[in-house]
Amino acid sequence: MRICLLTEGSYPYVVGGVSSWVQMLMEGLPEYEFVVYSIGAEGKDRGKFKYKLPKNCIGIEEVFLDEILALRSSDMLEGILTGQEQQTLYEFVRGKHTMSIEHLAEIFRPGRWKSPLAVFMSSDFFDVIVRFYREEYRNLPFTDFFWTMRSMLLPLFFLLQQKLPEADVYHSVATGYCGVVGGMATTLSGKPFMITEHGVYSREREAEIIKSDWVKTDFKGLWIQYFYHLARIAYRSAQRVYTLFEHNGRIAVDLGCPADRIHIVPNGVHMERFAHIEELRDHGGAFQVGAVVRVAPIKDILTLLRAFAIVKREMPTAKLCSMGGLEEDPDYVAVCYRTVKMLGLEDVEFTGSVP
Repeated sequence: MRICLLTEGSYPYVVGGVSSWVQMLMEGLPEYEFVVYSIGAEGKDRGKFKYKLPKNCIGIEEVFLDEILALRSSDMLEGILTGQEQQTLYEFVRGKHTMSIEHLAEIFRPGRWKSPLAVFMSSDFFDVIVRFYREEYRNLPFTDFFWTMRSMLLPLFFLLQQKLPEADVYHSVATGYCGVVGGMATTLSGKPFMITEHGVYSREREAEIIKSDWVKTDFKGLWIQYFYHLARIAYRSAQRVYTLFEHNGRIAVDLGCPADRIHIVPNGVHMERFAHIEELRDHGGAFQVGAVVRVAPIKDILTLLRAFAIVKREMPTAKLCSMGGLEEDPDYVAVCYRTVKMLGLEDVEFTGSVP
């Protein structure tokens, strides 16, 4: 059996919980073949793997979203979409109702268009955007709205037209782009599709967008709604959805996942690895806080530091040890170090990645 793992912004370029899980999954199932379909942000990461591929991983197909920047648009095409296809795309960009992946699959099936830009740059789709603009955003500049829609939709339109690896099962680690790609795969191939969520992707994107400065305030709601819509499409496309605990399962149901498809698989612990550790006793020393987490914006290390500053006021000898990678976002790491200095936190240590 061959399993295609669909990853996004994680394995094999980023050390973290999801990536480690992918590695352990492949190593723990040597009787199966795996192929990884990895969606990354920038082509400069091509081939820069942080993990040694297991022997049963027969390959990694790397797709980077900045490849879109190299595409050249042709002349605006007219009359390339049917009226029903225009309505499908209108319902998709509007995002009010969960749509079937089958309708998108028909529009973006591989080989239909010469360029991934063909649909977006067509007069038919321009009419869709204008209709949506007039109904929802007519009080804002159209140029801002158009470029927001372009930034939002082109990555997905690009991904939906890529050729996917052949596999017996498609398994996504999130409900974002890779989740919708998984829905596309099951629709075109008829093979099973499953999702294993380690967090709640759409909520994580919402938190990032709210804090971001790259999204104009007027369009933050549009971006947030978009990622929730992608999640709903992914949930509806999957035959099974696995999550770590019941609360996340309830969130998935609220987002449109049929309850009978959800299964709970808690993170396991090999107890024998820790059997030799002595029972914790009062050591009489400083109170120590350990955080096993990579230093990245999504982990909100700045809030951890501010919380520790409160702890220090009550427990002056307390210490904080942050154990996790420092490579993902050097600018954010620099901000964390400056925050430590600004808050006068002398007892904070960033160890980098730990085994």
